[in-house]
Amino acid sequence: MDTSTDDSAIEVSPMTLGQFYQRLFPHRQFYSWLNYKAQSSSMTFTHREFAFTIRDGIYIRYQSFKDCEEFQRELARLIPTRFEIGAVFTAQPKHAKSLQPGVFKPVEKELVFDIDMTDYDEVRTCCQGGSICSKCWKFMAIAMRIVDAALREDFGFEKLLWVYSGRRGVHCWVCDERARQLDDQGRRAISGYLSLIRGGAEQGKKVNLSSRTANHPHVVRSLDIIEDYFEDVVLGEQEILLTRDRWLKVLAALPDEDLRQTLDTQWQKRPDRTSSEKWSDLIDAVDRRAAKQKGKFALTMFERDMMLQYAYPRLDENVTTHMNHLLKSPFCIHPGTGRVCTPIAADDFDSFDPLAVPTLAQLLREVNEATGATKGKEYAETSLGEYVDVFDDFVQTLDPGNEADVAMAGSLDF
Repeated sequence: MDTSTDDSAIEVSPMTLGQFYQRLFPHRQFYSWLNYKAQSSSMTFTHREFAFTIRDGIYIRYQSFKDCEEFQRELARLIPTRFEIGAVFTAQPKHAKSLQPGVFKPVEKELVFDIDMTDYDEVRTCCQGGSICSKCWKFMAIAMRIVDAALREDFGFEKLLWVYSGRRGVHCWVCDERARQLDDQGRRAISGYLSLIRGGAEQGKKVNLSSRTANHPHVVRSLDIIEDYFEDVVLGEQEILLTRDRWLKVLAALPDEDLRQTLDTQWQKRPDRTSSEKWSDLIDAVDRRAAKQKGKFALTMFERDMMLQYAYPRLDENVTTHMNHLLKSPFCIHPGTGRVCTPIAADDFDSFDPLAVPTLAQLLREVNEATGATKGKEYAETSLGEYVDVFDDFVQTLDPGNEADVAMAGSLDF
C-alpha cells in the first residue's frame, strides 16, 4: 500500500485542522515536554522558537509564547498546516527583530535526528520517492534500533523520543539536559560518529571501514542488529540480486574486476537463482579470492561493508549538526497523507505500522461519534489515544535531578 494515494489527504483543510487543534491536540503534554521546568529555568518554553506554515504556504519564523494557554490560542487562530520546533534563545524569539546584532543567540535545543526513506531509494526495490510499504518500512525499524542503541549505550542518553514523520520517515528527539546543551561542534561529533555511509549515487562502495574501526563496538553491535534482518528483508523481500540491473549495483562495489565479470556471467546463465543463493555465490567467491591473496583487507571486509551499506541508518546530517535547525513537531498533520506525526514507543520499533497511523479525517469521525465522557481529553476516545499515551509516558520520564556527566564515546575514524 502506498501512503501517497491516501484519499483522506484531500480532507486536510483549515476547518478540519482547526477542529484537530482545538479538540485533539495534546496541549498539556506538549507544554510539559518543552517546558522542562523542573530541570531548567522558566525561559525554556518562553524563549523557544516555533515556526508556522499557514495559509497559501506563508512561513512565519521566530514565534514564541508565554505559556501553554497562549500557545493553544495561537494554534487555533493561525491553524498552521505544519509547525516546527527550534532552539531556546537568549531572548524571546518574537522580539528578535528589535534586538541588537549578536544579542539573540541559541542556547539549547534537543539533539535531533531525521531519517527519510527517500535516502534508501538506491537500495529498496519495492517503492521509490514518497511511497512506503510494509516491506521497506523495515529499514526504518533497523535504523531506529541501531541509533537508539548507540545513543543509549555509547553516549549514556536516556530520554529519547521517536516520532513518525507522517509519511516516509522518523525523527528522534534526544531530550537529556546534556544533549540539549551541546554546541554545534558536539552535535557534529555525534553525527559523525553515527555516519558510516559516505558517497553519492555514482559511487559503488559507500562503506569503507579501516582495520581499527571494523571491530569498534558500535560497528559490531550494528552488524548484530542488521544480521537479524538481512536475510529476510534485504535478500528476501527486497531481492537486491534478483535482476541484472540490481546485481550489477552490488558487483560495482566489489574491488576485483575478474570476480565481477565471473559472477555476472554465472548469474546470467542461471536467472532462476534467488538473491539469497546469489549472495552465497558472491561471498564464497570473495572468500576464496581473499584466501588466495592472503587475506586482502578490501575483500575480507566486503561482506561486512555491504551489509552496512544496504541496511545501516542513512541520517540527514544537516538536521543534527546545527542547533538553530528546526524540525517538524510531533502531532502535526502531514498534508500529503493526512496522517498524524505520532510518537513511537522504544519497544515498538518492529511492530509499529505507519499505514495504521490514524488520519485527520478518521480522527474527526471518531471524535464526533464519541460519547464525550472524557472532557478535555477527547483524543482518549479516538485512535489517537494510544499515541498520546506513549507521549505522556515519555513526558513522565523527564524527572528533575542532576544527570551524570557521562563521557563521550570515542570517535570513529575511517
